This record gives sequence, C-alpha cells and structure tokens, in this order.
Amino acid sequence: MIEVRELTKRYGRTRAVDRLSFTVRPGVVTGFLGPNGAGKSTTLRIILGLHRPTSGEALIGNRRYDRIRRPLHEVGAVLDADAAHPGRTAHHHLACLARSNGIGTSRVTAVLEQVGLASVARRRVGGYSLGMRQRLGIAGALLGDPAVIVLDEPVNGLDAAGIRWIRSTLRSLAAEGRTVLLSSHLMSEMALTVDHVLVIGRGRLLDETSVTRMQDRFARDVLVRSPRAAELAAVLTGLGASVTAGEDGGLVVTGLDAPTIGDAAAAAVIPLYGLTARSASLEDVYLELTGEAVEYRAAEGTPRP
Repeated sequence: MIEVRELTKRYGRTRAVDRLSFTVRPGVVTGFLGPNGAGKSTTLRIILGLHRPTSGEALIGNRRYDRIRRPLHEVGAVLDADAAHPGRTAHHHLACLARSNGIGTSRVTAVLEQVGLASVARRRVGGYSLGMRQRLGIAGALLGDPAVIVLDEPVNGLDAAGIRWIRSTLRSLAAEGRTVLLSSHLMSEMALTVDHVLVIGRGRLLDETSVTRMQDRFARDVLVRSPRAAELAAVLTGLGASVTAGEDGGLVVTGLDAPTIGDAAAAAVIPLYGLTARSASLEDVYLELTGEAVEYRAAEGTPRP
C-alpha cells in the first residue's frame, strides 16, 4: 500500500500540503484529483522521494522510497513524459534503467513490445511525439514488473487508441493485485478508468470514496417513459414523488429511486419504455467539491477592448 500520514510541505510561507492523510490500496485504480495548486504534484514527488516533507511521512510498503534498494522492482512511476534524454534511443534509455536495477535486457524488449514502441525502439527520443514519449515513460514504469504504479497525467498527448490502451492496461494491473495511483485533470477519462477517488484542495483531503458513491451522492432525478404517463404520474405522486413533464413526453421524477418507480409501475400494471436514473457527472461533482479550493480562478465573460 501507499500510506500518507499527516503530510505537510511548506515553501516559505506557502503551505502546499497541509496535514494530508490517505491510503492507496492494491487491487483498485485510485484517482488523485484536485485543481491546479491543490498539492497533487508535490504529494507525488514526496511519495517518490523527490521532495522532503516539512512534517509527516509517505510510505510505500511501510518504507520510505529512499529506503528501497532496487526501486524499479517495487515502484514504477511517470511524473514527466520528457524524462528521457532526447539524444538516446528508447532501447538505450530503458537498457540504462534496467542495468541500474539489475533487470535483464529481455525485459526491455518485452515492455517496448507491450507499449507499442518495438518498431521505433532504435530511434532517438528527440524525434518522438508527446504520445510516444508517454508510452516510453510507461514502459520505464513497467520495466521492473513493480507492485506499485504511480502516474501523473499519463494520457497527455495520447490519441484515442492510446487512451483506451492505457485505461485497459491500468485496470489489468489493478486486477492483478497491484496498487495503482493515477493523477489526471481529465474527469471524463477518470470516470472510465478509476474505481476510487481522492480529492484534495489547498493541500487538504476534501473527499475519499468510490466513483459510484460520489456520483450517487449527487443523484438528480429519474427519467421515465411510459405510454400511460398521466396514470403513472398519479401513482408516483401518491407515493410522495415530485413529477414534472420532461422532453419527448417523458416524466422527470424526484423523491423516488429507479427500483421503487419500476415496482410501482409493475404493481399498477403500467408498462415502462424507459427508466433512467440521472446523476451529476464526475466532472460536475468534482467542480462542486473543489469550488472553494480553486486557487486560480478566471473572470467570467469576455473582456471588452
């Protein structure tokens, strides 16, 4: 597991991380969310031993990262897609990483194949696109077949096929029992990829829950379609629901969940053509949770010359 305990990091008078505590468990993909300036990158860098905390600690398997003798065997990470030297080939870059951690060259070939870079492995990294560099970074993270994966914005620069690939890769790694921590600003992608979310703002934990529970807490209504809408509306109103007319003759119901509405329609022998529970998107929930923690807020509207 990754364990962050009462973590605080100050830069002069600025407190980037403020007594932050959370646990990232194996077997699920955990999303790490927060607005710009929330302290996500600082926290990840402390976890990986790149920054020292002012107080508190961050542990991986009950040890600080700098106490791990061969870290690539236990932790794979990508914080910057441009970490590889542009003058090196992808194969040379990974071979150097492998040698420093006692990993055989056969593993280099295997991860290049896994991330789809085998055909360009002898080309210099300086000629790679951003998406190709992201794939190379992920290859480096997977090189030691680690139990813990930490990625910061891994889908930047990837096309649709690449995004689908990284999504399936991360979910497969978690299904194998690995610990996967993923930071991203793409809420739509996070909703499809992660199982559990950590939301921070101004260096503090704002929420920790599953994606499903987060969206359920912000449930809005149920859209119902029936050829006998007026009769159904009367039945649901009698059960205490608020019913209004929706688009295309549908009913918008609040105060009752979808299973209760379905049972009520069945009891009254009223056919249903559609029953859809609607809730806020992950992006809507995220914006509501972090609204007070946004540090950089643009003015609304377009300024006049």
